[in-house]
Amino acid sequence: MLTPRRVLTLLAAFVAAAGVTLPAQAADIPAPGEIVMSPNISHVANVPKPEALADIHTDMAFQGDYAYVGNYYGFSIYDIKNPRKTSLVSSVVCPGGQMDMSVYGNLLFGSVDSSRNDDSCNSHSQTAAEKSSWEGIRIFDVSDKSAPKYIKSVETNCGSHTNTLIPDKTGENVYLYISSYGPSDNYPDCQKPHDLISIVKVPLNNPTAASVIATPVLFPAEDGGGYGGVKLPYPYGKSETTGCHDITAYPEKDIAAGACMGDGILLDISDREHPKVTATVRDLENFAFWHSATFNNDGTKVVFTDELGGGTRATCNEAIGANKGANAYYDIAGGQLVRKGYFKIGRHQADSENCVAHNGSLIPVKGRDIMVQAWYQGGISVVDFTDSAHPQEIAFFERGPDNTAPPLDGGFWSAYYYNGYIYGSDFNLGLDVLKLNDPRTNQANSVKMDLLNAQTQGSYPEHGRGVPGGQ
Repeated sequence: MLTPRRVLTLLAAFVAAAGVTLPAQAADIPAPGEIVMSPNISHVANVPKPEALADIHTDMAFQGDYAYVGNYYGFSIYDIKNPRKTSLVSSVVCPGGQMDMSVYGNLLFGSVDSSRNDDSCNSHSQTAAEKSSWEGIRIFDVSDKSAPKYIKSVETNCGSHTNTLIPDKTGENVYLYISSYGPSDNYPDCQKPHDLISIVKVPLNNPTAASVIATPVLFPAEDGGGYGGVKLPYPYGKSETTGCHDITAYPEKDIAAGACMGDGILLDISDREHPKVTATVRDLENFAFWHSATFNNDGTKVVFTDELGGGTRATCNEAIGANKGANAYYDIAGGQLVRKGYFKIGRHQADSENCVAHNGSLIPVKGRDIMVQAWYQGGISVVDFTDSAHPQEIAFFERGPDNTAPPLDGGFWSAYYYNGYIYGSDFNLGLDVLKLNDPRTNQANSVKMDLLNAQTQGSYPEHGRGVPGGQ
């Protein structure tokens, strides 16, 4: 039955597929749990969140025929050899948020940014004011996908909110750039100004020897330090730079881009143990919290996201507007970052729906810059930013408000393109698999990957096999 709401939703879908954004007053909010999508996307599978993992799903990584999905309570491994029949292989209960992950060979690296009484999987929360508290990186051996083994932990300053995996040039080691923030004078292992990252070196032939080998300062005081922040009423406050949230590396080009709360940065990582900041940019007009970064395939652009409201606010509405809580597109020109444009989904969300720009990846299309990303309860969006001054949405998928959980506590944490399908990690509703069928993107079906880590990019070939993310 076509209700007036459904008619408007279908109209919005067709217009979005044509690359046009409807006026706000015409964007209709679906019923709770109702799925709406553009005509060029189909929903092919959903695997509910495992009962053993009692908290929300977080970020993902991919390797071969497997997807790894983090959870504040641990992680799960899924068999995606046949994406339409995606199935759970195993779950590991090991509490400690937020379990953002990278994978390499038989190793999985999970970030813990939740102060614990010890490093074990039986730990419980304990204030970071206690010197004995632990947070950092957990390392698992996943050679047996049905029974992963916890083999090593590495404690890092202020924990590990996210981690960026960077192989060395010899193939003997991998490095993890650890992003963390939230220092306090009361935290013995997380002191201000915390203008640094931690670098963990992992010898691949002896991963239990992993250790912190450097803590480079990215925002030295003699150079002016990081942005000092502005304490204003929400949503106008600008975050102080006291660490980084995400760093995305492009190892084969020896570059990385950091989203560092109040600053966006470029880094030279040709010397893996001594990264150097080569450019810094701020957006005092619109950005509140620099959250993540994605290069285009040529390494000539960076997409930065602004996590306005920390992912727990309703920011996709008329009151907040189109440029806050959005993507910002920067061209790299003369080694500097030059802002070109913004993009934010035009479908306004209900006041109960947390919605803001979040994690995504490129879709490998020759000659075009196209990205899929998550927007929490704003759903999943596919955006063509070939013209970085005028990015256009070409596809979307979303549900109405998630009434299975409290308000402002649902939606897609991340969405990634991997070997012909889009995978979305939903807080509460599990792992979704989507198929994009569009002449602008269908050539991507010929590009096959063996590895995809959220914060490690590799170039994709025009045809044949590629190896994004390292190995």
